This record gives sequence, structure tokens and C-alpha cells, in this order.
Amino acid sequence: MSTPFFWCIVVLFGLAGIGAPVALSMIVSSIVYLLMKGQDVGLAAEQMLQGLYDGFLLLAIPLFIIAANIMNAGTISERLLQFCLALVGRFRGGLGHVNVVANMIFAGMSGSAVADAVGLGKIIIEMMRKENRYSPGYAAAITAAASTIGPIIPPSIPMVMYALVSDTSIGYLFLGGFVPGVMMGISLMILNARQARIENVPLEEPVPRSELPKLTVRAFPALLMPIILLFGIYGGATTPTEAAALAAFYALIVATFLYRAVSPRVLYGVLSESARATASVGLVIGASLIFNYIVAAENIPAHMETALKGMNISPLVFLIGVNIMLLLLGCLLDATTIILVIIPLFLPTVTSLGIDPVHFGVTAVVNCMIGLITPPYGVLLFVINAITGIPLKTIIAAIWPYVAVLVTALTIMLLVPDLVLFLPKFFGYVPVGAR
Repeated sequence: MSTPFFWCIVVLFGLAGIGAPVALSMIVSSIVYLLMKGQDVGLAAEQMLQGLYDGFLLLAIPLFIIAANIMNAGTISERLLQFCLALVGRFRGGLGHVNVVANMIFAGMSGSAVADAVGLGKIIIEMMRKENRYSPGYAAAITAAASTIGPIIPPSIPMVMYALVSDTSIGYLFLGGFVPGVMMGISLMILNARQARIENVPLEEPVPRSELPKLTVRAFPALLMPIILLFGIYGGATTPTEAAALAAFYALIVATFLYRAVSPRVLYGVLSESARATASVGLVIGASLIFNYIVAAENIPAHMETALKGMNISPLVFLIGVNIMLLLLGCLLDATTIILVIIPLFLPTVTSLGIDPVHFGVTAVVNCMIGLITPPYGVLLFVINAITGIPLKTIIAAIWPYVAVLVTALTIMLLVPDLVLFLPKFFGYVPVGAR
């Protein structure tokens, strides 16, 4: 039992269990493995550097991060919220609906759930908490849940990571996220309407319809960004990485020159924060490259594939089983670790069972986003707690109905693959089963 891989896993979970960063835990455990195997420790650095420098697609991640941070630094969030308030604010639970719709629109700009929570969360929660119209738990829970839509509606940083480990088309993954993202938004709005009736939330004063054209014009440059981004990718004008660069440049032009909200000093802060966020993500990606080398060297995916084949399970049972496991892991691990380390273990079985990689990838990312609001390690719960001061216990108590609704939406996506594959097929994608 005391094989190098066994001790590698022991060190990994031991370090993670005492609170060490996941990236550091993976790097140290990988070095322990290499030392016990008698291999050159420099192999770890080689795997990291080679994987990072060969991954042109990875450039999209810092560029999307910069675009999101520039949008957050400008007045984009306020303009979008005012636009959404005019659209859906007049209904019962209006600010909850505004919260969801604004996140669905902002999702087309950031690709990051945390960016959505930080950019929109503080503002919309303050609006909801004004005069105690919404309880703290209600406001925090729907904000955290709505932020999970960010990485589903394209662009999506987690889908870029999945494309990296699975060699799946990022363009088709982005297309596959549209319907599930909208479905998640509608599900949250239905729950919000019910919650608003239960808590007897007062109606908002409706924004006059005559104000809608003016508010649309104010928000139009921001609303145009997702259109430019997606037209570039699906019109064949740009690669996803080039589209990310275009998004960052467009965000800079709009926030600096059109809205006049980003000064040189603010821009320096934005770039510094983006560099730190990129370094954090890049370190996890680099560490996962080393760890995945070890997993491949030990032939773990093939062993898992053989074991699962021996069980003679159907593709649907496999999908449901994997998603249950990912939901449980989401309570303890962050989404990046799950996508880069855990999901690659199942990819050979996905292929052998004839499961479409786009369907699997989109549902896996949705699953990981649900993990962001699942106690005890739901990252978005900590983010909302940090930016608002609402007690974590209050947020956790209120989040469960939203988790249940999103899990229900995920189950429907698993049972009806065409919800994910409809748009990719419309744009020429041929699912695995039809090839």
C-alpha cells in the first residue's frame, strides 16, 4: 500500500487539511512522488512551464479577468442595475429579479462568478437592504446564487480550463452554456417570486416606461460588449483568446473614454489586482499540470475506466454518479481544483461510454458553480460575507432553497442533453452519438 502515489495523496490531503493552499499542496505532494520514484525533481518545473507556455488558450484567462475588473472599476454595474430595474423591478420581489437579470447580462462580460459577486453584489445587496425591505439572508443568498450564472453564459473562465484538459472546442462549450445559463436564471427568478410572496416583500416604485430609452442608451455600450465578443468568436473573426483581448480593450475604451470612470491611478490598481488574480489561477493550473502528469504516469484514468466498464453501467447512470460525487466534492474543494484535477480522471470513461464531451463539460461546470454556494467551503458565501458583513451563519441558513433549485436545473440538463447541445448543433457541431 505504501507506494509513491499513495504517499503523494496522503501529503496532498494532509497539507490541504491543515489549511495549506491547494496549489502548494499539489506541488509539494508531486515533489514527494518524484523523490520516492527516484526521478528528477526538475521534472515538476518542466511540466509546469511546458504546459503553461504551450497553452495559447490559457491567455484568455488573464484577459477575461482584466476585462471584468475594468468593468467593475467603472460605472458599468450601476448602469446595468438601473437598466434592469426599469425592466423587471416593477414585479413582486423586483430587486431579486433585478439581481438575477443583471447577473445574466454581466455574465456576458466577466466569465467569473467571483467578479460578478464583487461587481454587482455589494451594490444590489445595499439596494435590497435599504429600509429593511429584504432580510439580510434573502439578499445575500439570491446574490450568491445569481453569481453562479456568470461562468455558464459565455465567456467562461472555468470552461476555458475544461477545454484545456479535455481538448474540447471552447467555441462549442461557450454555445452550450447559453440555454443552461438562461435556465438557471429563470429557475432563480421563479424561486425569488415565491420567496417574495412568503416574506411579503413590498413592491418597488416602478420606473416610468418613458425612462427606459434613456436608461438603455446609458447601458448600451456595456450591453454591446457580449455581442462584440460572441460575434468575433462565432463569426470566425477571432479565436477565443483574441476575443478575450478584444473584450479587455473594449472594456478599457468604454470605461476610460466613454464613461470617464477609470483614471490612470485606478487603471494601475485594476492591472495589479488582475495580475494577482491571474497568478493565483496560474499557480493552480501549473500545479495541476504536474499532478496530472503523475496521474497519467500511474495510469489512473485507465484503471478507473476498466473498473467502471466492469460494473457495466449506462452513460446516464455514470453521468448521475459523477455529478453526485462532484456536488459532494464541491462542498470541500474549489471549482478550479475539481476541473483541473478531478474531472480529467473521468474523461477516458466519458469517451468510451459515448458521452458527448460538450454536454459533459457544460454540466460539470454548472455542477462546480453550484459548489461555490454549497457550505461549508462555498467561496461565494465567503465573498458575500466579506463585502457586506452579513454573518456567514445567516447566509448559509438562507442558501439551501437556491442550492436545491440549481441542483434541479442541473438534473434536467443531465436528463435532456439537447438543452446543452441545441445551440452547438445549430452552429454545426456534431454530437458524439451522431458521428
